[in-house]
Amino acid sequence: MLIGVPREIATGERRVALVPDVVSQLTKAGHRVVVERGAGLRAGFTDEAYRTAGCDLADSAGEIYSTAQMILKVQRPGREEAGEAELDQMKEGTVLIGLLQPSGDPALFQQLAERRIVACSMELVPRTTRAQMMDALSSQSTVAGYKAVLLAANALQKFFPMLMTAAGTVRPARVLVIGAGVAGLQAIATARRIGAVVEAFDTRPVVKEQVQSLGAIFVELDLHGEEAQDAGGYAKELSKDHIRREKELIHKRALQADVIITTALIPGKPAPMLLDAETVAAMRPGSVIVDLAGEQGGNCELSVPGETVVRHDVTIIAPLHISSDLAFHASQMYSKNVAALVTLLAPKGELNLNFGDDIISAVCVTAEGEIRHAPTRQRLGMSQLQPSTVESAR
Repeated sequence: MLIGVPREIATGERRVALVPDVVSQLTKAGHRVVVERGAGLRAGFTDEAYRTAGCDLADSAGEIYSTAQMILKVQRPGREEAGEAELDQMKEGTVLIGLLQPSGDPALFQQLAERRIVACSMELVPRTTRAQMMDALSSQSTVAGYKAVLLAANALQKFFPMLMTAAGTVRPARVLVIGAGVAGLQAIATARRIGAVVEAFDTRPVVKEQVQSLGAIFVELDLHGEEAQDAGGYAKELSKDHIRREKELIHKRALQADVIITTALIPGKPAPMLLDAETVAAMRPGSVIVDLAGEQGGNCELSVPGETVVRHDVTIIAPLHISSDLAFHASQMYSKNVAALVTLLAPKGELNLNFGDDIISAVCVTAEGEIRHAPTRQRLGMSQLQPSTVESAR
């Protein structure tokens, strides 16, 4: 297949979907790769590096969209200012792979289906051993958790570690991490490395051992493990009573924290609101909140996605595309995830949409003019996909 890699046009996005070191994995499988000139420069990858790796270079994104059979992206298709929309440039039957935000605006997938584009969303890779190499959410969350601590340390007007000085002892900063998934665990590890005292809260008791192994204190809420996580190991939506008790516990711990890093997400749903305005107002002046759930609405009531604001003398940072701040390594990790999925979809240079494969079935949002992803169909008011339609797509 002819695989195309355009330059990302989303504001603030510096990552690239494919890095030179991974190109050989695709060319050995019989694919040809074309990259838009300058696509990797913001992440530190030169056109010459792509040429040396065996890629062809295209002068424009339009050239890629008009010829490529498969498009690899980081962000969902958008529109460059005063330019043509990326989706409008894609030809019928193109395979699109990227972080397509299946919980975002479902109208995009309606358009993709109408254009008979095969859309595969990296966020929908199942959390299984077989799919581990394709797990882009985990790889990018690792970057986000690390960077969140650096943002917090930069904004906090205190040292993170304890220091013994001639002027006396400086006490370490206290950090509360909400959500002990991949991003949360990386945030815990990073905060501990630079000397903070760390507490972590998660609704899933199963993560307690992981939190403690990193040297943090696990803040517990009396919940049964089967109520707190789904079959895939992700946190799931809780009852209103559980959320109320959760907020009360978080409020108490927040009053002692210098930094709060929130990472709580529920797949396919808006982020749970765990830090209300009252809690923020009661926090120590000069405290910092880094809300990593900003792209899905935020865990803090006062977060403004994409902005840093000060409310009640508390700095609230809600970054978008935070992994893009470490674009070099984030791109390397994401590229390996994407290449693994491409290898599964087209192992011998030709597309093989086998919906009997659990990974392919999970990631494929649209195919053959249909929206296959059940939550997206539901949000668009569509009936469930009929088995006969699924069989014909195979």
